[in-house]
Amino acid sequence: MVVGHPPTDFGLLAATGTISGDALVSSTRAQIGEILNSLPGVSSTSFSPGASRPVLRGFSGDRVSVLTDGIGSLDASNVSVDHAVVFDALTVDHIDVYHGPSVLLFGGNAIGGAVNALDKRIPRQVPGSITGTAIGSYGTAADERALSGALDVPLGDRFVAHVDGSWRKSDDLRIGGHVYSKALRAEMLESAAELRGEGEAGEADELEEAAGRKGRIPNSAARTSTIGAGLAFIDAGGSLGISYQRYDTRYGVPARPATEHHDEEEEGEEGGHEHGEEPVTIDLVQDRFDLRGEVKLGGFFDSFQVRGAYADYRHVEYEGEETGTVFEGEGLEARGDLVQANRAGWRGRSGVQYLWRSLTVTGPEAVVPDYDIERLGFFTLQSFEPGGGFSIDASGRYDQARISSRGADYSKDFDLWSGAVGAAWKSDGGFSLGANYVHGARAPSPEELLSDGIHIATQSYEVGDRTLGIERSNGFEAYVRFGSPKFDLSLTGYYTDFDNYIAPLATGEVREEQPVYQYTGVDAVFKGFEASGSVEAFGWDGGSLRFDAAADYTHARIKNLGPVPRIPPLRIRGGSDLRLGDLNLRAEVEWNASQDRVGAFENPTDAFTLVNLNADWHPLGEDGPVTVILAANNLFDVVGRRSASFTRDFVPIAGRDVRLTTKFSF
Repeated sequence: MVVGHPPTDFGLLAATGTISGDALVSSTRAQIGEILNSLPGVSSTSFSPGASRPVLRGFSGDRVSVLTDGIGSLDASNVSVDHAVVFDALTVDHIDVYHGPSVLLFGGNAIGGAVNALDKRIPRQVPGSITGTAIGSYGTAADERALSGALDVPLGDRFVAHVDGSWRKSDDLRIGGHVYSKALRAEMLESAAELRGEGEAGEADELEEAAGRKGRIPNSAARTSTIGAGLAFIDAGGSLGISYQRYDTRYGVPARPATEHHDEEEEGEEGGHEHGEEPVTIDLVQDRFDLRGEVKLGGFFDSFQVRGAYADYRHVEYEGEETGTVFEGEGLEARGDLVQANRAGWRGRSGVQYLWRSLTVTGPEAVVPDYDIERLGFFTLQSFEPGGGFSIDASGRYDQARISSRGADYSKDFDLWSGAVGAAWKSDGGFSLGANYVHGARAPSPEELLSDGIHIATQSYEVGDRTLGIERSNGFEAYVRFGSPKFDLSLTGYYTDFDNYIAPLATGEVREEQPVYQYTGVDAVFKGFEASGSVEAFGWDGGSLRFDAAADYTHARIKNLGPVPRIPPLRIRGGSDLRLGDLNLRAEVEWNASQDRVGAFENPTDAFTLVNLNADWHPLGEDGPVTVILAANNLFDVVGRRSASFTRDFVPIAGRDVRLTTKFSF
């Protein structure tokens, strides 16, 4: 069988987390942040069920790249936390999470890490006959219904066509207790008492009733649909394929209730005010075209690989039926990689990457002016194995980035140099240890440079700084691992020191009734660890019992100031897997510690514990065409709030969610 441009080993230097197979099918949600937040070191922004980005080791936004086959999502999700990530899990084979040096393959700005999905929309092989997959699921927490299907059709010996589509709809999310946190409820009741003292009994009753709200998060419903098609030519000399996707979603933006009294004419201007204000929804559409190709070369270079994508993006923020702010943009990204053949223990890849993205924002929440981003980068990643189990790795990258805005009369170029080096040793018995160093450089984002206005999603008045320079970091990572068929263990520690870490800092001022946050370059330190392990306690013919555990923790502070905002707390997870022939059973307990290391105007979060159960059954055999998955997440219906979330005070995690998923393949 000839395979075109197979999944690439981008991980010469990095510890990688992966989700695939039944675990990916069972975890599939509308947003990638919710798919990945069970992996070590990964949390999510959890703004709402319709918008959630991954948080890697405490980093999010522009410091984390979300990619498909090494190409970015070309959307506006890194502009604001209330913007959805354009990501279709239907066509994904597996998702890898990268930390450390290997992220230099994707761009120097991905200091926090990268999430790369290997998709199947451009086929990688010509099947012997028509193949297809259909998936249906239902989840009780939001009455979520989802259907999807994909089909690959061979067109002769060297051509294959692909079509796919999906539909997902969910109602307002059900939770296990109060919608609003204790601290926010106290503010609401205090405001209600003031209103009652002023003779506004009706307003006070309404606010008191809202403070006691339980059951479901208002305005958290969502619906998403996708259609896609691909065509590929594949033979022994290489491959070339193209694809198209249309992604269409509409989702609610839950509002923070107002806790201050305003005159009637002011109420319509107050972000998040519930009394008489229309709910906000976002309607997002992206059309995207992708290209992937490979030419087999032979000799020193094994192959030349090319990837490219163009996307047209638009989303409208509605206030009731009225059009509010409109985001419109285009994006183009392309990369070419020369892959070296493995010769005498030396392998690597080198290439060039180009990105252009344009965004125009119009309407009442146009916090940033129109802008263009252009980046051109050159990179190399090399690995040498001299023998004796040792390996030495090095990578380097240069990017020239230009950010310009005609509306703000701004244009500036940034020269970005990044590099990494690592060493590792692995024994014949499966024991390995290693250390990496990476120097990163990130240009400030247009939002950090040019923002000036109220940002309702973050409940703040944000002010950029045109004089901001390059954010530089020096990161160190060390790990110890052991792997065998019955036992494995991994422990990783990391430390990253930032020079000119760009963060929105509270100034103490108030503009238009919102606290002012000024983007400022400061010194900061991130450090932490990730640990995981598993052991097969019992094994027998056709079955086994395995126990596993994992923990992760990030401690981040701005020097001479205090904690970095929205950092996930210590998390510990333990579980067991029981395999009985074609039936797999899993039970796990996840404990999230309280987080009282918070930034200005943030409330602490309480500890919470989740109990999850999962069963997957393959009635026609492990490799058979039918899979049935039954999962019960948050079995005891607890209320939990993600510390990395801007909306944690009024958007807790889902309550008990019993989810049935069925997959058919042929």
